[in-house]
Amino acid sequence: MQKTQGGLGRGLGALLPQHANPQMYGQSSAVHTAAPEPASAPTPIPMRQTPFEPSPTVSVAPVPRIHGRLMHISPNNIVANPRQPRLYFAEEDLTDLMASVKEHGILQPLVVTLRGDGKYELIAGERRLRSARAVGLETVPVIVREANDQQKLELALIENIQRSDLNAVEEARAYQSMMDDFALTQEDVAGRVGKSRSQIANTVRLLDLPADMLVAVIDGRLTKSHARTLLSELNDAKRRDLFDRMIGSGMSVRSAESSTSRRQSTAKDPNILALESALREKLGTKVTIDTKGTNSSITIHCYSKEDLAAMIRRLNG
Repeated sequence: MQKTQGGLGRGLGALLPQHANPQMYGQSSAVHTAAPEPASAPTPIPMRQTPFEPSPTVSVAPVPRIHGRLMHISPNNIVANPRQPRLYFAEEDLTDLMASVKEHGILQPLVVTLRGDGKYELIAGERRLRSARAVGLETVPVIVREANDQQKLELALIENIQRSDLNAVEEARAYQSMMDDFALTQEDVAGRVGKSRSQIANTVRLLDLPADMLVAVIDGRLTKSHARTLLSELNDAKRRDLFDRMIGSGMSVRSAESSTSRRQSTAKDPNILALESALREKLGTKVTIDTKGTNSSITIHCYSKEDLAAMIRRLNG
């Protein structure tokens, strides 16, 4: 019995028939110098005419990531952000935006986050979403972001601040919400929204005004500067009278400041004013210096217990 050729793996042996021409595979003819095969040898297996192809493997498509991607979804699949800082929308502005959206569509994508129920929650773009629904757009462009509750408020707040879409009261309430809901300090909030701590403190102070005065700021009858002037009047009756005159006669901020009971009866030394300014810049809050003869006193204004604790830590540091 003839001995079979060895040294080939099972797969390779099936590809190389034993009785094929050895020159076809680059083998030396010296290997086959033995006597010719007997007549009864089996018929050689014909060569394959097509290249060997391995068995196909099953591929699994990766799960697509939607976070950070631009998508187009139905506006009906987007729910409102409960922490949306902007609550007041001027009807005239919305009308103009709806006309633009109807003509050109939405050019700047909304920012949303995916909810557990398959819906999307709006982070930024409230006016664009309202306009899209009003004109009947079937889809709107969105960017999907991963965000927790704090980040949703921060992103919505920052977008509105950058676009100057918030009135002073909405801005103040958003800052206060960040501090109350997420245990942030005014310095923390300032760092997140790119403002100074004193700006945050002065804005939040507006919430100390009575409700009707806040409404006047919201609807544009009073400016933020008018509101701050009202805060500087500590006498409630005089503050109310000053407010009525602001609304009734359109009193300027300069005239209002000269009417407050805290105005200086005499001009302060410019050198003292320069020192106050330097300290205000250094400490991030209002600082006043009073001099009487050879005695002087420095007053650092803190508008909450949190402000006081933060100032003590800073001075001790």
